[in-house]
Amino acid sequence: MKHEISIETPTTYDGRPNRLKGMRGYLAGAMDRVADGGVAWRVDLQEDLSDLEVVWLDPTHKPIEIGVEDMENREYRRKQKETGNFAPVAVDMKIIRCVDLRMVDLSDFLVVAIDIEVHQCGTYEELTTANRQKKPIVVNCIQGKKAVPDWVLGMVPHDMIFGSWKEVSQYLRHVAHDPVINTFKRWMFFNYDLCRKF
Repeated sequence: MKHEISIETPTTYDGRPNRLKGMRGYLAGAMDRVADGGVAWRVDLQEDLSDLEVVWLDPTHKPIEIGVEDMENREYRRKQKETGNFAPVAVDMKIIRCVDLRMVDLSDFLVVAIDIEVHQCGTYEELTTANRQKKPIVVNCIQGKKAVPDWVLGMVPHDMIFGSWKEVSQYLRHVAHDPVINTFKRWMFFNYDLCRKF
């Protein structure tokens, strides 16, 4: 049996239903081993989906003043490691890890970029954390869906794994707007107007 729901959700400025309005989406993917620090795809996706009014939790532009990761911070860590000075790197990374995993906790769903040519230590921990919380996880494998690691297919419904950013955007618009969607027992749409008010 498919877990399908019909739409009774908030609307956007143009009057269309929008299940994702006000939801928090965390953007997981490599940062410290990619040339642009993982910024470009995150900015592009947020711009493309700006009409959905999602609150994006972006680790390249954190909504907090601690655990910041930028090119200057990465270069500092690289130099410390080169000289064998691992203690300050560990201190910084404990804060960064704490902040990023807290954003995963606060998110309603994740968008995850998997690049099999890049070692993605933090990304896999974030994906695992969200999976244990049964959150919706939308994956884009940069090398195409056929290249996605087998282990990920054991964690995430394969219908939520894609091989292009265009497909990710189309899927999220489907979740937001289409009258009937498959929730995969993961998508949850709370109506906070029904909460008690005192």
